[in-house]
Amino acid sequence: MRTRFFMLTVIMVFVLGLMAPAALAQGDLGSEANPIQVYFVPSVEAQVITTGGEVMAAALKEATGLNFEVFVPTSYAATVEAMCAAPDRSMGFIPAAGYVIASERCGVAVEAAAVRRGWNVYWAAYIVRRDSDIYTWGDLAGRSWAYPDAGSTSGFIVPSVELQAAGIEPGERVEAGGHNQVVQAVYSGEVEFGTTFFSPPVVPGAPWRIGDLAEPYDLTVDESRLDADGNLFVGDIRILDARANIRETAPDVVDQVRILRLSAPIPNDTLSFGPDFSPELKAQIMEALYAFAQTDGWAQSIGSEDFYGWSGLAPITDAGYDPVRLQFEVLGLTEEDIFGG
Repeated sequence: MRTRFFMLTVIMVFVLGLMAPAALAQGDLGSEANPIQVYFVPSVEAQVITTGGEVMAAALKEATGLNFEVFVPTSYAATVEAMCAAPDRSMGFIPAAGYVIASERCGVAVEAAAVRRGWNVYWAAYIVRRDSDIYTWGDLAGRSWAYPDAGSTSGFIVPSVELQAAGIEPGERVEAGGHNQVVQAVYSGEVEFGTTFFSPPVVPGAPWRIGDLAEPYDLTVDESRLDADGNLFVGDIRILDARANIRETAPDVVDQVRILRLSAPIPNDTLSFGPDFSPELKAQIMEALYAFAQTDGWAQSIGSEDFYGWSGLAPITDAGYDPVRLQFEVLGLTEEDIFGG
């Protein structure tokens, strides 16, 4: 009897010894040696994201005692790849299409979605120069097209779906590297049209509504201006779409670049976690993020219009992204079609 008890004890010690490193590694998540990995897609200037991301990381550490490390991969595809490679220690701010792909590939789970000035959706904008001879959507056929990245929901995937459904085949395609670069390419005349994100303008006394014109004003050159804080205005209307991102180097961007049309509404970008992320730590981080969104520091981070322009975030379920999945299915788009190889 003693021999059997001794043998069972030895076996239990051996098994626990094998489990210890894994348990220790999981319990160690958030330490200085094993920080939580926070990923941001490179949709705007990487330095802006890195700086703002560090502000968020510092706020989260103060609130939770956990350590975070900020990453800005070189592409949307690389962001998904990185999250899938770190299933138990990654969180990421990724757009709708990227989320759908990450969910299908490795089970990345959405926890919340962006809210931008009360909107839980956004749009793709088709932009051209004001002196362009492109006046209708059909005029885009055969024209050179700049888009940010093949994984960008508003910059590439939704426009691709809409153009294909309408039977419009663009000409040369240029992957510009970000929304800012797309606007710059159109502004400089390097391409004939571009696709970027669209956030509604702030119209005093008459809030923009779905169905309103993308440019609800009579544009005159002398009304396009930067205010004392460097924000882009046309008269009293504040411009918040992607054109505003190059306002410092091209303050006349609205005078030179117009919006041809908008896409159908798109579910907002996500905050998602790796499939094996600790539920307890996730709840702790989400509580801290919701609190951070109510502070001035938020505007210096992901709330900045030069970053992602999130006014806040709200809970959402995976089902909220079924419309994006349906677009993929209708057109037979695969991960390879979007991210390549």
